[in-house]
Amino acid sequence: MNKEVNASTKPFLRWAGGKNWLVKNINNYLPIDGFNNYIEPFLGGGSIFFHLAPQKAILSDLNKELIETYKALRSNVNEIIDELSKFRNDEKFYYQIRSKKIKSDIKKAAKFIYLNQTSFNGIYRVNLKGEYNVPFGHRKKDFLQPENLLKASKSLQFADIKTRDFYDSLNDIQKNDLVFLDPPYTVTHNNNGFIKYNSKLFDLDAQRKLSAFIDCLAEIGAYYILTNAAHMEVKNIFSKPNNYMIEISRASLVGGMKAKRGKYSELIFTNIDRHG
Repeated sequence: MNKEVNASTKPFLRWAGGKNWLVKNINNYLPIDGFNNYIEPFLGGGSIFFHLAPQKAILSDLNKELIETYKALRSNVNEIIDELSKFRNDEKFYYQIRSKKIKSDIKKAAKFIYLNQTSFNGIYRVNLKGEYNVPFGHRKKDFLQPENLLKASKSLQFADIKTRDFYDSLNDIQKNDLVFLDPPYTVTHNNNGFIKYNSKLFDLDAQRKLSAFIDCLAEIGAYYILTNAAHMEVKNIFSKPNNYMIEISRASLVGGMKAKRGKYSELIFTNIDRHG
């Protein structure tokens, strides 16, 4: 863990399926004797990364805009803060920014952060042309949090950041590295339904590919922690000899005003033996 980075660093993005809820308990799942590099192939909002603040990390995601935002924040945080300070949290301005075509890396990152913080539920969704099309969120919270952006940038100084498919991470993983896996959920919790916006993004075949990825981690001798929906199909895909499955119950905080909320279960799979 990097002592120079303040432990209070929070994710600077809102992200559907983010793991803020796991942060307070993640130490219960870490290797007792520690780990070498930290690898996160489904970066998203990076809750676990920012909490652990590892000295060495390799972060990646298939979302190119997301990764470009992380890279820009790492290198040009002050310029991004300056750009964000010119923005307003109102509906007319939101749609003006959303429709703008921008080439500058700094301005693109500021736009990404602004839209993420002021959009409806912080959802990342694009149309067939690849254009972000999430509506204005009428959110009262201030979208600009300079202190946390500065802390996040400091954490990212110790990270290698890449745009790629999760399977390509195998090229960088070595024995005793820790791989945290938080894939897009394919199925709903405790239900037989598919999550509509992920049905094409990460289907059951992709989940099976992820299972094969985990088998490769075992051959390398790396540690892994995987989060996923509590669903029988998921259990069938990821249950493995000499690995552990933990089912935990938590509250649902994702969805629109009419979304069904309440308690549901999630699964954690790991090859880390906490009993020695």
